[in-house]
Amino acid sequence: MSLPDLKGLIETAQRIQAEVARVRDDLAGKTVEGETGGGLVRCVANGKGDVVSITIDPAVAGGAGEAVNLKMIEDLVVGAVNVALARARELAQSELAKATGGLPLPPGMFGS
Repeated sequence: MSLPDLKGLIETAQRIQAEVARVRDDLAGKTVEGETGGGLVRCVANGKGDVVSITIDPAVAGGAGEAVNLKMIEDLVVGAVNVALARARELAQSELAKATGGLPLPPGMFGS
């Protein structure tokens, strides 16, 4: 490999690294939603994988004279969070693939 080829390769890697950093910053502003129980529990996560909010429909807590089923609420919350985080990972992979032109990157490269 000649010196100009190596220089071009390094410049390309630096451009990809900058684009990946930009995409990661952009992902923080994008959100995905997961829901369980037919929408009774909703979880919103951002593209970085942080949980932004959890909403529980009041019907889950029970109505007049009904006991609150905490185990069911816990299970629904866990399910909604897992769905939202899976969607956040899919979003991140999709955006990073656009930034790298579909070039598969080894795990850990550029902070991924």
